[in-house]
Amino acid sequence: MTTVYDVRPDKLVKLVAEKLKKNEGICLPKWAMEVKKGANKELPPQDIDWWWMRCASVLRQIYINGPVGVSRLRTHYGGRVKRGAKPKRFKKASGKIIRAVLLQLEQAGYVINPEKGKRGRVISPKGQSFLDDTAHEIRSSMQSKIKEE
Repeated sequence: MTTVYDVRPDKLVKLVAEKLKKNEGICLPKWAMEVKKGANKELPPQDIDWWWMRCASVLRQIYINGPVGVSRLRTHYGGRVKRGAKPKRFKKASGKIIRAVLLQLEQAGYVINPEKGKRGRVISPKGQSFLDDTAHEIRSSMQSKIKEE
């Protein structure tokens, strides 16, 4: 059985983002094209599909590192901030974006928020099979390309 670990992350995230774009539960919020993704960015994102790419990437991170909370995801997506003549420093990414992504993934059924005593989000069986099926598609398409050559 092919899993997320068996394929390249960039190809997986790109294909998952295309599939999530077709899902009605995951949509671009009104404010999303006007906001920066973090303190280390100077401008809002130029790519129109950045929301679905972030959703796919967060889903993959929860699959690999789960249970994962907002704070760990903010650290993962953060970066170094330019401060003029002073040395650069690391800053976390925007928490609002990550919370909104997690909420949409929960409503779509790909992520579960566990009981009160436990922390972080975990991948649901539906989300795990979604990612594994997508990874299997990528692997089979790569093998068919190799056979053609």
